[in-house]
Amino acid sequence: MFIFLSKKIAIPNGAQLCCSSWNPEQGWIACGGQNGLLKVLKLESAPTKDGKGPRGIAAQSNLTMNQSLDGHAGSVVCATWNANYKKLTTSDENGLIIVWMMHRGMWYEEMINNRNKSVVKDMKWSSDGQKICIAYEDGAVIVGSVDGNRLWGKEMKVELCFVEWSPDGNHLVFVTKDGDVSIHDGSGNKLSNMTLYAVDEKDKKYKIIGLHWYDGCEGHVSEDAPTLAIAFADGKVQITRGRYDDSAVLIDTGVELSQVKWNCDGTVLALAGTQTSRGASGDSREFNIVQFYDPFGRYLRSLKVPGSKIEALAWEGTGLRICLAVDSHIYFANIRPDYKWGYYSSTLVYAYNRPDQVENCVVFWDTHSDERYIKYVKSLVGIKAAGDNAVLVSKIVNEPQQQLGDDHAPPVPPKQYSLVLCDTIGSPVESKLIDFEPLFLTMTPRHIIAASADAIYVWQYRTTVSKLSSDSSSSTVPSTRGGRERIFYVDDSQGNDTESFRYVERQLDDPICAICASESWLVVGRASGMVHCFTLPHISLEMKYIVPCRPQILSLNSNSTQMAIIDINGVLTIMELGPSSGNQNPVDAKILPFEKKDVWDVMWAEDNAELFVMMEKARMYVYRGLEPEEPVLSSGYLCSYKDLQVKAALLDDILASPEQTDKSLVLDYETRSLRDARELLENVSLSDACDYIQDHSHPRLWRLLADAALEQLDFAMAERGFVKCGDYNGIQYVKRLQVLNDRIKQKAEVAAYFQRFDDAEALYRKIDRKDLAIELRKRLGDWFRVVQLVQSGIHTYILLTDTY
Repeated sequence: MFIFLSKKIAIPNGAQLCCSSWNPEQGWIACGGQNGLLKVLKLESAPTKDGKGPRGIAAQSNLTMNQSLDGHAGSVVCATWNANYKKLTTSDENGLIIVWMMHRGMWYEEMINNRNKSVVKDMKWSSDGQKICIAYEDGAVIVGSVDGNRLWGKEMKVELCFVEWSPDGNHLVFVTKDGDVSIHDGSGNKLSNMTLYAVDEKDKKYKIIGLHWYDGCEGHVSEDAPTLAIAFADGKVQITRGRYDDSAVLIDTGVELSQVKWNCDGTVLALAGTQTSRGASGDSREFNIVQFYDPFGRYLRSLKVPGSKIEALAWEGTGLRICLAVDSHIYFANIRPDYKWGYYSSTLVYAYNRPDQVENCVVFWDTHSDERYIKYVKSLVGIKAAGDNAVLVSKIVNEPQQQLGDDHAPPVPPKQYSLVLCDTIGSPVESKLIDFEPLFLTMTPRHIIAASADAIYVWQYRTTVSKLSSDSSSSTVPSTRGGRERIFYVDDSQGNDTESFRYVERQLDDPICAICASESWLVVGRASGMVHCFTLPHISLEMKYIVPCRPQILSLNSNSTQMAIIDINGVLTIMELGPSSGNQNPVDAKILPFEKKDVWDVMWAEDNAELFVMMEKARMYVYRGLEPEEPVLSSGYLCSYKDLQVKAALLDDILASPEQTDKSLVLDYETRSLRDARELLENVSLSDACDYIQDHSHPRLWRLLADAALEQLDFAMAERGFVKCGDYNGIQYVKRLQVLNDRIKQKAEVAAYFQRFDDAEALYRKIDRKDLAIELRKRLGDWFRVVQLVQSGIHTYILLTDTY
């Protein structure tokens, strides 16, 4: 994933913010602060008049609501939304609680409550919006219904800090000032204490700064994904699978934490706080930071935020933005998630979670025919696509071997990972099993490469003479013999046969952090900046380079002479790859004089080694060499780049309604040279347009020139265009046209070439050559039109009989 700051809103009079909450359904943002400050904001993207402008995060966001709510006298310290019933509940430092409701586009007080004894430390609505739990500092707990009735109250006799509902609304979790975490039933009766694995519970020096239990309303990324996160001030975090979990996920962020929050589908955990760094001179500097992790504790990304302290953090309902309350400002950051998706052969494959399904839903969408094929995959890990196939990677949990009753069987790892090769409708073609988790995955039209932190697996699923088929009996399916699978550790120089290799996980000081591949090369990036180059299909280490960064995304151009590198900070650089030398001593990479910041994706053109496209924040840049074209506002994910057209999928919009996709969500962007060439061919002479195309040579442009020359019956120029783009059939077609002795016939043939068959027929009939019109329709197989033409003029019985 990638994240970047996108907007900043200042609070009037410099009032300090204390809390913030984002309504996940309607998009309202509540901000509370000192001196009774309470505002409700709403950001919306302004659509263009023609409906063809940028969508999603690329569109300009404007404040469509900015209402100040009066009612609190003290600092507003707590705000929480009831999205189901469109209510806002707020509390201030004096213990005053106000429930707000919307009426005719404005927010008004609906209910007011004040115990006049203690301050509210936390308030939470249940996931269905039916009940609210209010925890006071003095230990009092009140649970009320959405209509304002009090359901029950209880005195805990401890100082409370936080409260959280279980996803089903049947249990409550309370956190005390002393750091105890207790589980209670729906009536407030204590059931047990939670075990805290991240700290030493005997040493009461730790402090809990927050907890968040994902409610599961948007489904789960995996059946065993942890959902209950508890964060400590010293930077430790534990994530458990509910109340009891002996295998909790533990994280040490190295940050003095102040905020913890799941996104709305439980796939990303945001942890905000303050980090201290020491300079070369020994002086220390503090800065605000937000770190992002997946449910299994894998680090995803960090975001530095200006200001003194992050007082509140809230997620947008789509998970594409967060808001941060810092001092007297609200910062918004845009997020580019790592979706599980791929594009191949006009098919977009993507995965999403459904609350009613344990398995992940995988959709194969033919973007041309608009047909969809749905598959359900349990514990899906990743998706990649290339050529005519896609690969789905999923986790398999094996039963303990002693339960299988076979003492002589080879040892079976507790977890394995399945690589299933699919065609364009999702039918499985072939599958393989590997013993390590594929943290990194890449695919070419012939190879699938999976890598862990220390090992690499290469599967040559297609040879130069084979073509895959879902029919396992077909002779065109490539044989599994001949060493098409190779596996090796990253420090090895050659691949090993999978039968003789036994994987044992190793902890490396310099783990793998990125991989990419082309038809002839496999490139592996390591955390130290070391880059290993292996040949394909015969695995052999040929070169080692050193780059001055930690790579996160690698991409080779079409002839494997240059490689784009995006590091962990989103900085894009390009390095040159020299010819294979066989020298395995590391050498400094030759980095080109090019650098772009805030880049989250890059793709080279399939048909030109000098062309590439990159995504920077919410803009798309197309480059020829190192020269950029004007940027295009876009939040699309790059699918393909060929014939001077970039295809991008608006995955944010697609996955917002994954079952109701529209073809308009897959866009084609033309490069400037293609647009300019079209304009020149329409407005200037062919010779002038040819000069421009000569300077911006590309087969697509030469084909445009050839087509325009055919329209003007300039056969010399048309032949030149076909020669330049390597179209042998086009050259022969021009020669056949030149043999014709009539310009009308030539125009008719050209019209037929461009599939304007009615125009071609009209031209033939204009010169009274209905026989040629009939011959044209016969070539097309349009026999109904042949009958009409035959019956409309002089015909023979034999011709009419042949037609029928």
